[in-house]
Amino acid sequence: MASFNAHSGRIEFEHRGARANPRVLLIHGLGCQLAQWPDSFVDGVVATGLCAVVFDNRDAGLSHDSDARAPSLEALFAAQDDPSAIVPPYTLSDMAQDAVDLLDHLGQAGAHIVGLSMGGMIGQRMAIEHAERVYSLTSIMSSTGNPQLPEPTSEALEALLGILAANSATAIAHIAQAWRTFAGPHFDSDEVGIGRFTRRAVARAYRPGGTLRQFSAILADGDRSAALAQVAVPTLAIHGNADPLVPVEAGRDTAAAIPGARYLEIDRLGHDLPEPAVNEIVAAVTAHIHNVEVSR
Repeated sequence: MASFNAHSGRIEFEHRGARANPRVLLIHGLGCQLAQWPDSFVDGVVATGLCAVVFDNRDAGLSHDSDARAPSLEALFAAQDDPSAIVPPYTLSDMAQDAVDLLDHLGQAGAHIVGLSMGGMIGQRMAIEHAERVYSLTSIMSSTGNPQLPEPTSEALEALLGILAANSATAIAHIAQAWRTFAGPHFDSDEVGIGRFTRRAVARAYRPGGTLRQFSAILADGDRSAALAQVAVPTLAIHGNADPLVPVEAGRDTAAAIPGARYLEIDRLGHDLPEPAVNEIVAAVTAHIHNVEVSR
């Protein structure tokens, strides 16, 4: 692994694959670290002749943290109904700038962007604000922030709140339970999904304040639909029809919001990357990437 100093601070990252190959930047979700990408997913991308770059978002893993006080759960609750009710210490646009800074550090004019959940939102911000750096966008199990979309199930919301309220003594139990819930009823995340990386991730870095600050950035960003309507980046939206955290309607809405976007809906997939679904997702992502002609 390596690190560099972005405008905001130190960012930890890792290359997989030949550096002469086209770059794919993988952006993970809320509170997640580069160590929580399944090897099968990253290696599957690399096997098609691409170079994958994974990194820790600010306030997660080994990247820098913010010295701002983490928002309270009460403030986050208020911001769910009114995004203007909270002023985050940084924004999704700031997190998108971190990714652009990483491209600058790598000497890359641009890259194919693959974002998962919050990472999809950051990828959307890149496509809105830094379109010349985004060769293609894949938004996986993410959302436009449209307030008219269905809310998470009560079980998924309770599991998310468990993560946000956890401490060092309860972190592993709460995070593992959350991934079991997010994964839905068809796949066991402890066995085949992101949940199996929980102990490794907590041992590497446990940053509860960072997760709260990242969540405040999500809530404060509001509805990106109008801005996404101006995006011309080739886009693929992928979503599972068994997602209890970000319901499937959000994936359909993402594809509808971006002109020309393609949409793939995966049966029985929840909010997770379970091994039985990885091959299908990787095949769709890499086909989308290889179908884009980069003339820059």
